[in-house]
Amino acid sequence: MVARSGPARERRLARARRRAAGRRSPLVPLVPLVLLVLLVLPLAASCGEGGQGGQGGPSALAPAGFGARRVAGLWWLLFGISAGVVVVVTVLLLWALARRRGPDVKVRTGQGNRLVVVLGVALPAAILTLVYAVGLRDLEALSDPKDPGELVVEVTGHQWWWEVRYPDNGAVTANEIHVPVGRTVHLRLRTADVNHSFWVPQLAPKTDLVAGRVNDMWVRAERPGAYRGQCAEYCGTQHARMAFEVVAQRPEEFASWLAGQARPAPPPADARAAAGRKVLESSSCASCHTVRGTSAAGRVGPDLTHLAGRRYLGAGTVPNTPGWLGGWISDSQTVKPGNLMPPQPLGPGELRALIAYLETLH
Repeated sequence: MVARSGPARERRLARARRRAAGRRSPLVPLVPLVLLVLLVLPLAASCGEGGQGGQGGPSALAPAGFGARRVAGLWWLLFGISAGVVVVVTVLLLWALARRRGPDVKVRTGQGNRLVVVLGVALPAAILTLVYAVGLRDLEALSDPKDPGELVVEVTGHQWWWEVRYPDNGAVTANEIHVPVGRTVHLRLRTADVNHSFWVPQLAPKTDLVAGRVNDMWVRAERPGAYRGQCAEYCGTQHARMAFEVVAQRPEEFASWLAGQARPAPPPADARAAAGRKVLESSSCASCHTVRGTSAAGRVGPDLTHLAGRRYLGAGTVPNTPGWLGGWISDSQTVKPGNLMPPQPLGPGELRALIAYLETLH
């Protein structure tokens, strides 16, 4: 009995194994869903470009300048190649699962060598060669614009703000770089302390600011707007709050703005503003900040000559409103801890007068 039942039991187990192997894995239907998610997620992320000028947040996939357009094109090329690989591998996987009939796998040597050579060697080599050629083309295009009429702007990174100078006409500002649309702008980048990195995703690739040397880059905005930039090299406590804006303007608007920035601060408009100017010149503000046209000539902090025309305080930390301005003057450490500006011991009347004066500096 035992001898006869042994082979029968083995046959039943073999049939059960074949039936189990013939069933599709419960994970197989999920493969197309995973493929769809892998393809759609990057596309959905690229849609968060915001309105004009990227007000919804900077995105390298929403280019508004020549350099960023080159970067975005290379990204889409790599994404297309990656998506194609995912599709091919998934189709082959589903095909192999569908053809599986039993637990036995027959191995035939010498078969499929041509497929391995084509898909495993020749095709990857061709794709890598294409990507390398496109990368070299883009590097060449980004290296030198060969534009004799370019505008020169000097940008210096500080912990944690940006000093901006236009050497051709003497204009100085902070945390805002105004550029004319359609014109090449040559940026000379240096740091006053530690290493930083200058990055405007919608206009150009990033360039590092290395201590002891000057690095050069260029941007060419293709449409008007305000494009957010960010320090892309960790530089200390407030690295995340070391932002800036590149404001691309029509040529006539830019010329008007630049001429205004070169002028000294306007005289006080009323008695309260005049009192505020006296507070500025007699307090420690004048030791750290410059207001051209007054006795304030400090070089530690940002130039305040046209402070009221800026949209943000503290390198993009808070909006430039009277309330935030008063809080920043009183104790900027509560807004941006670790910055170099100490609290200012001003009385309520002095603070209101100082704010009134600073609000006239357009």
